[in-house]
Amino acid sequence: MSSGEEIVLPICTSCRKPINPHEHAIKFPCPNCGKVTIWRCEICRELAKPYTCP
Repeated sequence: MSSGEEIVLPICTSCRKPINPHEHAIKFPCPNCGKVTIWRCEICRELAKPYTCP
């Protein structure tokens, strides 16, 4: 990795926190529209927090 590159972390759709690379997160297409990728962090998955299509 060169010194000028930045890593962009995905954001949890439920809590809006960045998802770390080694976290047990999941991504899937929105079940309503299928056009948007939904990201869920490990905590929101465990607590079954709701999410909405952005």
